[in-house]
Amino acid sequence: MTRRGWVLFAAMAVIWGIPYLLIKIAVGELTPVTLVFLRTAVGAALLLPIAAARGDLRPLLPYWRWVLAYTAVEVSLPWFLLSDAERGLSSSLTGLLIAAVPLIGAVVTWLTRGDDRLDLRRIAGLVIGLIGVAALVGLNVSFRDLGAVGEVGLVAVGYAAGPIIVARRLPHLPAIGVVAASLVVTAVAYAPLALQQLPAAMPSPRVLFAVGTLAVICTALAFLLFFALIAEVGPVRATVITYFNPAVALLLGVTLLHEPLTIGALRRVQGSGK
Repeated sequence: MTRRGWVLFAAMAVIWGIPYLLIKIAVGELTPVTLVFLRTAVGAALLLPIAAARGDLRPLLPYWRWVLAYTAVEVSLPWFLLSDAERGLSSSLTGLLIAAVPLIGAVVTWLTRGDDRLDLRRIAGLVIGLIGVAALVGLNVSFRDLGAVGEVGLVAVGYAAGPIIVARRLPHLPAIGVVAASLVVTAVAYAPLALQQLPAAMPSPRVLFAVGTLAVICTALAFLLFFALIAEVGPVRATVITYFNPAVALLLGVTLLHEPLTIGALRRVQGSGK
């Protein structure tokens, strides 16, 4: 990987480890529908004028079906499911479950005859990475949380499919145009329900900060960096950042939200040090 690739990889590993904390904070006062709407509307307000001024929207028109497909699997559906799941799951556990993305992405790429080779060594590396994340965070799920776990599982599938669509169907399109269009479409789709579910009182400063950071840093900026990373290292390698996101999610969840370190996590960490 080039130096540029490593810089993009490191930036995304941190930036996309933060949303789990921010979503957990936001859903304390906002419905998942409202949160998705605010996140995408603010992100669209930032990127759409830039994309329009650069002429980055018109090239998308012949590929509108693939842009909509990408929007559905990467933004519209996953962000709702993730927000809904975090009403019951801890932010750190959610981060762990998302770490299945690289393995799912590798399998999908192989099944659809992509360019990324899937040999035994690569499979072993992906599986070991997933096990390592599980050892760090710990997997402690009750029966009542199975629905939320299923939601995050669907998110992982979408997050694996999104980069593949970009790499195969939209590689020549301007990233800012694709991202802006995705955010606009999602915001418009969620607007009718979101406007009915707005809170009666102004959300707390903590929630407003969480939504603003989600929209500006973890959405508008992050997607531009992610498209650059996909172009640099390919769709499967780009999703390996999800092996590092849980460490950030765990650190933030424990220190800022006082989420417990599970017994499984502590035992595994102790065992790895022996």
